Amino acid sequence: MEHVRLGASGLKVSRACLGTMNFGPAGGAGVGSCDEAEAGRIVHAFLDAGHSLIDTADAYTGGESERILGRALRDRRAQAVLATKAALPQGPGPNDRGLSRAHLTRALENSLRRLGTDHVDLYQCHQWDGDTPIEETMATLDGFVRSGKVRYLGCSNFSAAQVVEAQWAADRVGGTRFVALQAQYSLLARELEGETAQVAARHGLGLLAWSPLGGGVLTGRYRAGAAPEADSRAGRLLNSPSPLARSFGGRMITERNLRIAGQVVELAAELGATPTAVALAWVRERPGVASVLIGPRTTGQLAGNLAGFTLELPPEAVTRLDEVSGPERPERPEGSERSE
Repeated sequence: MEHVRLGASGLKVSRACLGTMNFGPAGGAGVGSCDEAEAGRIVHAFLDAGHSLIDTADAYTGGESERILGRALRDRRAQAVLATKAALPQGPGPNDRGLSRAHLTRALENSLRRLGTDHVDLYQCHQWDGDTPIEETMATLDGFVRSGKVRYLGCSNFSAAQVVEAQWAADRVGGTRFVALQAQYSLLARELEGETAQVAARHGLGLLAWSPLGGGVLTGRYRAGAAPEADSRAGRLLNSPSPLARSFGGRMITERNLRIAGQVVELAAELGATPTAVALAWVRERPGVASVLIGPRTTGQLAGNLAGFTLELPPEAVTRLDEVSGPERPERPEGSERSE
């Protein structure tokens, strides 16, 4: 399987990244519900197929994702490029979240314990922390690298300006720079393109694309005019008692998103492929993308996802997908046409 350098580092990562947000009990955001036995089978099948990069976070399923992953990797740790993240709340206290030295030091120790390892290969800031001086964060992270508990550093969901601030701060404190930016990227969400992608490239960050299937919308499971099935992710979100979850589900199932998904389904039929493979292949070949996160709940889903890393899209297919998923042009009011 193809491996590429991650950003400006010497670390080689697989083009497919196994996301483990679904390992553990079902949660209110439509994630989880993959039990430990199936999670173990997924991890082993992923490694057996020649892939290496596996991503988790301390906040996923209350820490169960890290625990399950650590047990699955017990005898295969050396085969994995192991990534985790910190910043999201781990308790009710004011120092139980964020990117301060106090929180990150405790968060890393807890992640190492849950993962059953003495180091992680890629340690990522899960989100920006406006309350902590970025110099404190980057100095703390550099200390982790110097201690040998962390090999490389990355960030997740940072804006272009935040990436620049972090890299400059690392230079000011004589620390270690980020080599990866994990960001949402799919045919449904192309906001990364432009300034953020350019800044990432200029500052030596490889892109790790999360939610490349648009929360499952691009698999072709949802159809215009039909309510999502109750056991689907969108169905669970839309029927959730949480207003936040219902709002997220509503943003998934929109007329625009279903139109794009319909084009993916149509193109997949023409190519003799699945919509999942087509959507993943499109993200995989975007400029700057080092690895694409997949989040299977079953080994069957894993096999379907991995097909997207061998499918080669013809140039005309890429053009069609680019056009249908590009920014919508506002319609001009009637009678507003410019006359020459």
